[in-house]
Amino acid sequence: MAASGGSAEARAAAQAATEAVPEYGFFIGGRWEAAAETMPVKHKYTGETLARVGVASREDVRRAVDAAERAFREQRPSPRERAAWLLRTAELIEAHREELGRLIAREAGKPLKEALTEAGRAVNTFTVAAEEAKRIAGELVPIEADPGSEGRFAFAMRVPIGVVAAISPFNFPLNLVAHKVAPALAAGDTVVLKPASATPLTAIRLVELLSEAGVPAGRINLVTGPGSPVGDYLVADPRPALVTFTGSAAVGEQIKARSGLKRVTLELGNNSPNIVHGDADLDLAADRLARQAFLSAGQKCISVQRIYVQRPVLEPFLERLERVTSQLVVGDPEDPATDVGPMISEREAERVEGWIREAVEAGARVLAGGRRRGALLEPTILLDVTPEMKVVCMEAFAPIVTVTPYDTLDEALRYANDTPYGLQAGIFTSSLEVAMRAARELEFGGVIVNDSSAYRADLMPYGGVKGSGIGREGPRYALQEMTELRTVVFNLAK
Repeated sequence: MAASGGSAEARAAAQAATEAVPEYGFFIGGRWEAAAETMPVKHKYTGETLARVGVASREDVRRAVDAAERAFREQRPSPRERAAWLLRTAELIEAHREELGRLIAREAGKPLKEALTEAGRAVNTFTVAAEEAKRIAGELVPIEADPGSEGRFAFAMRVPIGVVAAISPFNFPLNLVAHKVAPALAAGDTVVLKPASATPLTAIRLVELLSEAGVPAGRINLVTGPGSPVGDYLVADPRPALVTFTGSAAVGEQIKARSGLKRVTLELGNNSPNIVHGDADLDLAADRLARQAFLSAGQKCISVQRIYVQRPVLEPFLERLERVTSQLVVGDPEDPATDVGPMISEREAERVEGWIREAVEAGARVLAGGRRRGALLEPTILLDVTPEMKVVCMEAFAPIVTVTPYDTLDEALRYANDTPYGLQAGIFTSSLEVAMRAARELEFGGVIVNDSSAYRADLMPYGGVKGSGIGREGPRYALQEMTELRTVVFNLAK
């Protein structure tokens, strides 16, 4: 693996000497409020303190929900108005794309080129949501076909669900916030946003842009702090009608258990399988799988983790996979040359280093990587793994991939489905028959053919089955979760 250059430590020292650390409170009812308690947000590569943000109390969360509830009751913005806010927000994100990309790189450790791509995707997410705001429609109900309902006319209309509690993760601190906030505002809902405590600064900047775009006071509110207790306060409040959460399966289960009769949309974990069949384009497969296993330091719910390769092409595939991996540049996320930055914390990198050590002690072999420096973990390829190893059966959420040979397609599909998760899977093949069989038999919310499991377009339905969650994201599909049907019946009989 190549290492990026630059003097990140010197840059951190210079910044610390010349810049005051900004401090942010909460955005409630259209106003920024100071916080009684704050916590630091660190640069994930240099360790410098970028800012301090508020730690919300139960009372802060209550007031944020108060503001959201009041705005929902008192305001009735039209679809045209809602679309205008969202389009203006998209324009502002585009205008501030470099700034947002740099902020993502600093607080999330994501390489700058990936961070800039994320900002571009957020532009698209808000644009699509604006379009969908004007397409919300119900349906006619043929009620007169029911005996005794002659002379009646009925239709079902979609109405906003109310207050949405949005809890977002660290790995996409802009676009996954967009996937919660944009469709909620498009639907006519109001939002209380709680971003990840490791990466709140991008969400804070987005809320500033939403306000600048004309979103009325109370329709978007923001509180910050650790998931426990701040997220717990938000979930426990009886007034939000929907909780939308992206994060770990364990926390998702807790939210589901505590949410009562609230709706929940949960996008949880995965340990994505990818099948390389014997008739696949090996150059394409190796390039896509290596990059999507290790970019974002493997910290994506759909990141490539398990690769199953048909035995006759195993060796040529491994040669290609190792070659692409060796070309990836590891280091400072603000260096434009960097492909793989640090994990979100040194503690997480230590966890995965322990998993690798356990696998090797149980017989696995390291083909590439495996070494750690602070929060930087080298892109790692493991061979000779077994299904019970943590690196196979659990979600690594790290720059690590396992490779396992198979003989028949039946075997590959069985291996892929042997997981409690079910978010996305990938298969590389030149056979339409093989692709369609995989589409029918892989037990996942998405099956990607001739690309990796990590492919996602922001307008597509996105979500999992089994332990990977409930509901779907993508603006059009999230709108279905964030609105409800109301049936209206007219008695026209004289």
